[in-house]
Amino acid sequence: MPTAVSQLPSVESLKAHFPLTFPIPSPVNHPDLLTVQDLHREEDLLRNPTSFRLWWSAINTTREAFFALQKIEPADLPAELITLLGPLASPLARISLQRLTYLYEAALVQFAGSFKLWKSYLNLRMSFVLGNLVVKKRAGGKKKFPEMKDALEEEHDDLEEWEGGLDPVIGWEEWKSLVATFERALMWLPRLPRLWLMYLSIFFHPKCPPLLSHTHARHTFDRALRTLPPSLHSRIWVRYLLWAEGKGAATTVHVYRRYLAIDPTITERFTTLLLSPANSPPRPLEASKLLLSLARKAARGEYSSPEGKSPYQLLEAWIEVVEKFGDEVGLDVEETIESNEATTVAEAKAAESATEIPESATNDAKPAMAGQAPVTSDEQTTTHPYDEDEDPLSARKLNVEKIIHKDGLAIYKDQAGRLWTGLATYWIKRGEFDRAKETFECGLKSVLTIRDFTQIFDAYAEFGESLISALMNSLENEDDETEEEAAETERELDAKIAEFEDLTDRRPFLVNDVLIRRNPNDVQEWEKRIALWGEDDEKVAATYTKALDTINPRKATANFHRLYINFAKFYEEGGVTGQAEEDLDSARKILEKATKVNFKLVEDLAEVWCEWSEMEIRHGNYDDAVRVMQRATAIPKNIKVNYHDHTLSAQTRLFKSLKLWSFYVDLEESIGTVELTKNVYDKILELRIANAQIIVNYAAFLEENQYFEESFKIYERGVELFTFPISFEIWNIYLSKFVKRYGGSKLERARDLFEQALEKCPPKSCKPLFLMYAKLEEDYGLAKRSMNILDRATKVVADQDKFDMFTIYIAKAVENYGLPATRPIYERALEVLPDRQTADMCLRFAAMERKLGEIDRARAIIAHASQFCDPRVNPEFWAHWHSFELDTGSEDTFKEMLRIKRSVQAQFNTEASYLAAEATAAKQGTRKVQEDEPQDAMAAAEKQAGGVKGFVAATTTRLPPVDGEEAPAAKDTTAASTANVDEIHISDDEL
Repeated sequence: MPTAVSQLPSVESLKAHFPLTFPIPSPVNHPDLLTVQDLHREEDLLRNPTSFRLWWSAINTTREAFFALQKIEPADLPAELITLLGPLASPLARISLQRLTYLYEAALVQFAGSFKLWKSYLNLRMSFVLGNLVVKKRAGGKKKFPEMKDALEEEHDDLEEWEGGLDPVIGWEEWKSLVATFERALMWLPRLPRLWLMYLSIFFHPKCPPLLSHTHARHTFDRALRTLPPSLHSRIWVRYLLWAEGKGAATTVHVYRRYLAIDPTITERFTTLLLSPANSPPRPLEASKLLLSLARKAARGEYSSPEGKSPYQLLEAWIEVVEKFGDEVGLDVEETIESNEATTVAEAKAAESATEIPESATNDAKPAMAGQAPVTSDEQTTTHPYDEDEDPLSARKLNVEKIIHKDGLAIYKDQAGRLWTGLATYWIKRGEFDRAKETFECGLKSVLTIRDFTQIFDAYAEFGESLISALMNSLENEDDETEEEAAETERELDAKIAEFEDLTDRRPFLVNDVLIRRNPNDVQEWEKRIALWGEDDEKVAATYTKALDTINPRKATANFHRLYINFAKFYEEGGVTGQAEEDLDSARKILEKATKVNFKLVEDLAEVWCEWSEMEIRHGNYDDAVRVMQRATAIPKNIKVNYHDHTLSAQTRLFKSLKLWSFYVDLEESIGTVELTKNVYDKILELRIANAQIIVNYAAFLEENQYFEESFKIYERGVELFTFPISFEIWNIYLSKFVKRYGGSKLERARDLFEQALEKCPPKSCKPLFLMYAKLEEDYGLAKRSMNILDRATKVVADQDKFDMFTIYIAKAVENYGLPATRPIYERALEVLPDRQTADMCLRFAAMERKLGEIDRARAIIAHASQFCDPRVNPEFWAHWHSFELDTGSEDTFKEMLRIKRSVQAQFNTEASYLAAEATAAKQGTRKVQEDEPQDAMAAAEKQAGGVKGFVAATTTRLPPVDGEEAPAAKDTTAASTANVDEIHISDDEL
């Protein structure tokens, strides 16, 4: 075995080892190719040359022998030699390659069409030339048919990597021989994609000779595409595109252009490569045209971005390219203006030609043949004319301004801020500051949202600040400038500062412009605009005029009529500051114009008329004020108009405005005569638009002027017009006024009025009327009738008022007939009233009987009421009974009271009622726990352990024992005695 020399051989001596495989090694030209041990194998192969098994066995045996010798070979080769020669650095590897090549070539003579043999042979040759293949671990499986975008990413991660490899200069002959071997294999098996992929992987090797990895590689990729069927082209294109990306320059462009002609899905990836190529200058014009084409196709629905970008995001990517490469992509200012003018002329001509439709155009359509369906618009393929702006091969630059207006602002109105700032940034990058300023101004005057306005204004302000900073920096470095240049710079700086200050001062007006453009009918924003002008009367008047001309009354927001009123006051008061001369004629003209506006609400029009009349009053023109209201309240012939019919104009429904008539009435009451005022009130009643307040005011007005009977007639008309509960107030006022006026002189008439009022009065409202009726009878009639009215009231009034009525009834009965006469009233009250009120009434009943000396009757009444009173919720009742027994009772009655109390407590002592009682008692504060209250042992333990609130001990829920019966004793426990504060201790002797 030869050993490595200590010194590195020269390049010529290393080149002398190659080629190893060309011509094909054989025992004739390489005597040391076969050894004595190989003779038996050769004889077997000569006897059976067509046995694939023998050939495969011989190849594997030779390869395994090489691997075994390689492991025991001493690793003493120089590192430089290994770097240059790679796997062929040792003589053992070189002779083994020749021996294996000899066997493979001899086998291929017999089996030239064997894919297994060719693949093994090519892998062997690649391992000696390219080096050891790095095996990558992959998580998960691969998609069977991925999109090209995903396929490129996956294939980039799965590209073969090798360790070592033969130097392309020293081993050029061996590289060339490897390529020749692949060519021979493909000559025999041209349609196997695996061989093509193995062949193409050579060109990705970092040591692949340039003669092979450039032109030859491109030709090989092309031959693979021409040879393989179209269904397998995607596997080749993936490698082809990755190879082209690695080469860069024109190669990348041409290869990608070829692929995009059949599959445009990776256009976005191509634009990225064009803007940041590997080893060539960027191509921004071509990239921008491709992005513009994608954005337009996406907007038409003809393209869907593999990266999930929306049409606007594609357009935004185009804007970013334009901003970054403005000089290379777009036209300058003069060319842009010329292009815009030419576009305008072309569009005008197109519009003219479109309006002139030839007469024969309608006859061009041919009828469909029998059995043939007519072609609909959905079946026709839409073709778009050629646009040079979308042609990446065209060198013409883009009119960025026109494209942003046409493809951006006209479509994506919600992104106007970004589009305008992008266009301005494009001009700034080109150094066209005046054009950029014009762009910012146009943007501020056209956007419709505050978000877009803020975006443009901030960019505009930043642009102004940057210009000022640049000029200030140039003034600081005055060494390189002359005095004239410095003075010119100072003047320019002053102008820029003035422009910046003007911009900041205009910001409130610009914001207001945005809001008004968004909704020209926003009255509040117009009022803000008027307030912004401050004391500038000319601007204020002009703004009022513009607002009134712009706003559509049917679409205006609230208080549109206030603009007319405030505008009239502006002239009336002599301007904002009041220093100008008052102009009532102008104010009248404005209000006259306002009365003809069809407002959304009739009340708005009515307020205009009222304000006009008030203006006349303020200046002492009372007759004019009345004439204004007479014009406003003129009644048409057809009064059958629905006030709430919004299809009619406000002027048509104005005569039914109660607000207008109320003002007219107030005006006549103030400065007019009684007859005129009565006429106005009568018209209101005739139109049937009066409310209860109008009725009351009319009657009060007549009463003030001593027209009492007419006043009462108005009340009667009012109660006829309205029903309860509205008429209740009218009845209340009417009856009180009538009684006050006539007293008992017209008693029968008063009784009739009360009966009329009570006839239709609901129970919840009749209590005050009954009391007033009873008071009338008590003062001017018979006491018996008064008592009958109160008795009748106790049967009619609502349940919540019955207790009060019985209380009043009983008090009057005591006053008129004495205490004994109240017994039947109390008895009926106990039958009618609810439980809670029954207990209170029983206590009063018992107190009355006690006064009469009927103690037993009082005790029986209290016992009857006890069934409604839970001792835990109503302790006051039981305290009252306790004191009653102490004062008037005996031991037996007291015991009976205690027995009834325990019985009632047991009756209420269910879980739900107990919890409700506890909650009610806690809410009312009627039950308080005493700290020193005796407790049993279990209760004390629970209290110490913080027992559950609301838990009921067994000793409290157990029913009390019946008299004469012993209580059951607890088993196996010692029950502690429970103290009872109400317990009476009686000895056995007393029993």
